[in-house]
Amino acid sequence: MTLRATEGLRCLLLCGVFSLGWVGCDATDPTRPADRPAPAGGTDQGTDGGTDAPPDGGEGGTEEPPDGGEDPTDGGEDPPDGGEEVPPDAVPPEVPDLENWTFYTVEQGAPADVRAVSMDRGGNVWVAGGREGLFLLRPGATAFERFGLEDGLRPYGYMDDGSAPPGAENIALEVISVEGGPAGTVWVGYAGHPRCESNYDTPEEDPAIYKSGDADRVELNGDGTLSVVHYDIFSGPGVVGGYHRSREKLCHVLRMAWDPSTDSIWFGANHGFARGEAGFAGDPTCNGQLHCTGVLEHAHPHIGARNAEGQIIILTDAYYGVAPAPNGDVWFGGANRSTRFRYMSNSRRPGDYFRAAYETEAPEFAWNRLDLWRDAVDETGYPGPGDRTDDLISAMVAMPDDTVWAASFAWGLVHLNSSGDVIGHALSGAADRNVSALARDPSDGGLWAGHRYGGGLTRLRGGSIVRLWEALGELGSHPVMDLEAVQHDGGRSLWVAFGPYEERAGVLGLYRGP
Repeated sequence: MTLRATEGLRCLLLCGVFSLGWVGCDATDPTRPADRPAPAGGTDQGTDGGTDAPPDGGEGGTEEPPDGGEDPTDGGEDPPDGGEEVPPDAVPPEVPDLENWTFYTVEQGAPADVRAVSMDRGGNVWVAGGREGLFLLRPGATAFERFGLEDGLRPYGYMDDGSAPPGAENIALEVISVEGGPAGTVWVGYAGHPRCESNYDTPEEDPAIYKSGDADRVELNGDGTLSVVHYDIFSGPGVVGGYHRSREKLCHVLRMAWDPSTDSIWFGANHGFARGEAGFAGDPTCNGQLHCTGVLEHAHPHIGARNAEGQIIILTDAYYGVAPAPNGDVWFGGANRSTRFRYMSNSRRPGDYFRAAYETEAPEFAWNRLDLWRDAVDETGYPGPGDRTDDLISAMVAMPDDTVWAASFAWGLVHLNSSGDVIGHALSGAADRNVSALARDPSDGGLWAGHRYGGGLTRLRGGSIVRLWEALGELGSHPVMDLEAVQHDGGRSLWVAFGPYEERAGVLGLYRGP
């Protein structure tokens, strides 16, 4: 069964959230301006701060483990696999000559389909290149290396005997997310088959579909080869109450976050989110049992709603927001609701995944299902399509003061306190609100926001807003897919993943200025 994307998100998925940046959605995408206004030049002072109350109460989930039983479904279409492919003859755009900037294109071996970028603690820069594979720029190098299936990448899980699923040779490699770890280590997230979420335990089930996707931990060996450990994100027989077989729902790993303080790699995915053991050694024959799996899955701040026919459905999808809090909790933001996943601060014991899931999903924790751009009808009233303003979270950044910023593909930025109360907004105007990437600048504590439909980058620091758009030239029209800002070599490195646009290939930008 399928938990279909919400009406507001469905077009975004159909037009390539997983790949090209919603090409072709102008007529039907309610979040995209028909005629994008040019952003104001210069510097703006302050943000349009505001307050909001905690979300209203309503229906919730169950405990130990959560999400027992079969999920309701609206009978809709399955999520697609990422939209159009990059043209095979994609050309590098003309990159600007800007002070403190370096740009890497296909001419330096970068992928044409730039999806995400991250740096490990050894200074290696890793890039998700979609169906082109995984790319690496080593410290001091001027050209990228490429890795694919032939190097051990594994975009699919295991059968119960540890073998590859039948038909694995037909499973496409599609790298959509990366997260740098210790020196020489990166976690790699994959897109699964278009029907991976709904295929398992149906008359049409196919292991090559439901076992596709998930994530790997990849380590560089001294001889230039890779060591790969696969995270099979599912629960095996007998693990989750209400499922007479296994549970196979999460497959598209949209964003990840490493938290060494809890030895966790957090996976934001379709339908929900999950935890992996950062140091997992791998166990192909584990078959999803808790003592050996290396994965705890899944949770989501789902709500009950009504579809266009008035049927009650569950809404949960597209967890692009993943941000570990200073105390080891994790903020997750999705298409419909967000939550502070109380992994370390739950009421039972630190590190209790299932109790934290309960404190996101249960009826009495409706206050922890955060509706950041409020619906006209809360979850107790089962909102219909016309009652909802879907949040469409694109990224989250936790701050040292235990607040968090959340970005939306449609509505700009929102600032939350540690309890999830809204304490401010930014970039909510029509020219700025389609935010697709967000990063905290470690050099000054400010924010960098990347825009989806042109608009380039916006920098927020010290109460001011500075825009970098026209100076980017052709790159200003490319969607910003991801941002990574890290302290490195005595300074700050800001990496910008510019996705492809029309016939032009994607670009990696590096800013090392003040």
